[in-house]
Amino acid sequence: MRLFPTPARTTVPGRQRGFTLMELLVVMTIIALLSTVGIVGYRHSTKLSKESVLKENLFQIRHALEQYHADRSRYPTSLAQLRDKGYVREIPKDPMTNSSETWRTEMEAADPDSPEAETGIWNIRSGSQDISEDQVPYSDW
Repeated sequence: MRLFPTPARTTVPGRQRGFTLMELLVVMTIIALLSTVGIVGYRHSTKLSKESVLKENLFQIRHALEQYHADRSRYPTSLAQLRDKGYVREIPKDPMTNSSETWRTEMEAADPDSPEAETGIWNIRSGSQDISEDQVPYSDW
């Protein structure tokens, strides 16, 4: 014998239980809002990580340029020389353009004592024209 009787379920014949249209719309709206917030956060963190990789790649290549200059008393005429002489394993990709061919190189000034001497690469910059989170173009880093 039961102490608390269970209420009898009354169902209308031919009518099944389920969610109403309003309940479904509320759930879909909540899911859409949460996914929008997630996508915006994901894009922001992806951009920040690319910026970090760019800073590190620029630092490493500039360091290799300086090592090359310290060892040979001149700068390399191409980035491939850094790889060929063992200063870097490979030329890294520019994370903003996703290519190792888009680096912008800056040549050293010509020597006034021997203007016909070959000039070398003394600085490197990103080939991207995009703007960073700090509102500075990547090509100015």
